[in-house]
Amino acid sequence: MLTGCHIVAHRGYSGKYPENSPEAFQQALQLPIHGLECDIRVSRDGQAVVIHDPSVDRTSNGTGMVARMTWPELQRLNIGTEKAPQQLMLVDDLLRLLDGHPHHLYIETKPLVRQGAALEKALARALHRTGMGADPRVHIISFSHASLRRLASLVPQVDRIYLRRGWERRWNSRDLMLSRPHALGLSLDHGKANPDAIGVGGRRTYMWTVDKPEDMRWARDHGVNLLATNWPERALEVVGDQ
Repeated sequence: MLTGCHIVAHRGYSGKYPENSPEAFQQALQLPIHGLECDIRVSRDGQAVVIHDPSVDRTSNGTGMVARMTWPELQRLNIGTEKAPQQLMLVDDLLRLLDGHPHHLYIETKPLVRQGAALEKALARALHRTGMGADPRVHIISFSHASLRRLASLVPQVDRIYLRRGWERRWNSRDLMLSRPHALGLSLDHGKANPDAIGVGGRRTYMWTVDKPEDMRWARDHGVNLLATNWPERALEVVGDQ
């Protein structure tokens, strides 16, 4: 059972480097922190791509919806800067980056209803290809009960965390447990408004996105186990990784 407050680099070291980029993850892996977080979406040709938004517009030099682009098309995009270009990654690439490191990886699934189980199947294939289908360092997080249920069937040994929305019931109601998650997540704002939602039912609590020093201290002091932040070095200085 995880105890103490542990730091998770949100989309890699995204406060300092382009989010969800190889550089952001590589830099985070140099820090003595618990883990990294990434987002994944599925491409038109069924690849699990590390990206947060449904479109590439905000984080790349291209335009278009991830679900309508093939992996070769997505690979051509620059998600870095002109001076330091970066390419999108497949989740396979990120899983392999963990080799030789103790860090954990929190993979947030971003499924689209019209794609059915394509994303979950792509992630399961990647986990099996990399031999990490039962690795205790891998965790799946999602706002979607359906996504977590599919993955419970495809990769039953992987830890699952359900991310609660602010409008969901305050208590550990049956609704929150539809996908039988091992832990629950909530936003900083939700947690501060409802501190008794932290640690409900004895489950671990994952909290996002905690960037200010005073909020980091608040999260630690209120029993948050997993603190997702864009500024992992700052978190190390303020609260450490316990």
